[in-house]
Amino acid sequence: MITRREDGYQVDTDPERLDKDLVHHWLSTDAFWALGRSRETVERSVRASVNFGVYAAHGSQVGYARVVTDLATFAWLCDVYIDRDHRGLGLGTWLAAAVRDHLAPYALKRVLLSTVDAHEVYARVGFVPFPDPEKLMIMSFAP
Repeated sequence: MITRREDGYQVDTDPERLDKDLVHHWLSTDAFWALGRSRETVERSVRASVNFGVYAAHGSQVGYARVVTDLATFAWLCDVYIDRDHRGLGLGTWLAAAVRDHLAPYALKRVLLSTVDAHEVYARVGFVPFPDPEKLMIMSFAP
C-alpha cells in the first residue's frame, strides 16, 4: 500500500523498501523508548510486524512506524519515528492516519499505543485515552 501527499511524501508498507540501518539508528540512538536496541532486535521486530515507511519526494526514508497485529482482533502501534529534519510538517499525524486507514478494513476490536508526549498527534486521527487503565497489566522479560 502506498499513500501519497501533494508535497511528494509517501507512506509505503513494503518492508523491502525500508532502510533498516536507518531505522535501527533512529530507534537505538534517538528514540527514548528504544535506546540501545540491537540491530538483531530491530530486524526481528520488522519481520514480525506490518511496517510503514515514510519517504520524501526524492525517495529517502524520513519516518517509520510498525504495527504488531493478528489482523483479526488486535493491533499495537509502536516505534513511530519521524526524522528530526522533517518534524513539524504534520508527518506524524499523517503517518498515524495512514496506519489507521490501513487497519480499518480489518475491523479490529482494539488498536493500542503508548505515548509519553504525543497525545495530540494521535487524538487527531481518533485515538482516545484507554477507558479503564486499571485493567491493563504488563510483563517484561528484559532488564
